[in-house]
Amino acid sequence: MHKSRLCGFVIDCRVEDIDRAAQFWSKALGRSVKPKVEGFDTYREMEVDMDEPTLLLQKVEHESRIHMDIESTDLDAEARRLEALGCKRIGFVRRWWVMESPTGQRFCIVNPQRGLDGEGWNEWP
Repeated sequence: MHKSRLCGFVIDCRVEDIDRAAQFWSKALGRSVKPKVEGFDTYREMEVDMDEPTLLLQKVEHESRIHMDIESTDLDAEARRLEALGCKRIGFVRRWWVMESPTGQRFCIVNPQRGLDGEGWNEWP
């Protein structure tokens, strides 16, 4: 058995300056930008309430878009479950699966980002 739930949204930004992009989204959404995390130079995270999905900006080489992350206690089991629903695996990147839905949207399956406590977890056989 494993668990999964919506984790957050990632704003993929094809930009030179991720800090400038973060300032735009901070002002547009009325959210503060969290302090930079060393070693994660291509990411910036917005402050959100504990009951809200995370909101992350990511500097990318592909076209700008927004995607969602699903956090799971077992990445491979969740990928298999979603494949049975018609998804396909695009690739494994660092520590997560990039997936594509049957309707063409890309999203990621990631390890738990906010711990295992809290609401919203679905349990799967």
